[in-house]
Amino acid sequence: MRRQGFTVWFTGLPSSGKTTLSRLLHKELDELGLAAEVLDGDEVRQRLTKGLGFTKEGRDENIRRIAYVAKLLTRVGGIAITAAISPYRELRDLARAEIGSFVEVHVNCPLQVCMQRDVKGLYAKALKGEIPNFTGISDPYEPPLNPEVTLYTDRESPEESIKKILVKLVDLNCLPSHLISRRLKENDATCEPEQNAAPRNVERWSI
Repeated sequence: MRRQGFTVWFTGLPSSGKTTLSRLLHKELDELGLAAEVLDGDEVRQRLTKGLGFTKEGRDENIRRIAYVAKLLTRVGGIAITAAISPYRELRDLARAEIGSFVEVHVNCPLQVCMQRDVKGLYAKALKGEIPNFTGISDPYEPPLNPEVTLYTDRESPEESIKKILVKLVDLNCLPSHLISRRLKENDATCEPEQNAAPRNVERWSI
């Protein structure tokens, strides 16, 4: 019997940690022998959606195409991991409706921290007006209202964030607990960060 596929949909501001976490999650699943593919926003822009602009219409079409590919992977029992900003709530909701087995992960990181991590200098260019329609500066980001998982990447390590995702995937019956029992027992401490904890080293969240 074929295992049910699912999509893990990362969303968050630029440089919040989506790509870092999507790659780490893919590594975890690969080590468990599970078929997964990462649909990274930058890579998709170079191939699947090359030529689309960054107007709202272009962004919407970009997300529709990512959602379609994720649906195909999910339908045949695979695991799709998307790492695109996907700033608009309406399009994420449409993606959820189309894909079905959909786990929304909000990579919640303060704008100032994201700007510190921006090794490409995109925020600085956006502030100077050199990049129009830049999410978080000249274009809005609409955070999820009820995501399955919320990660606070300014206060938790990448490992803590991945553990939170794995716990939720088991809770949602996306993954059987026996597959990742060892991983979940590696650290008995709770995954929830302390509210007043100091921000983590930004170098660990370079993407």
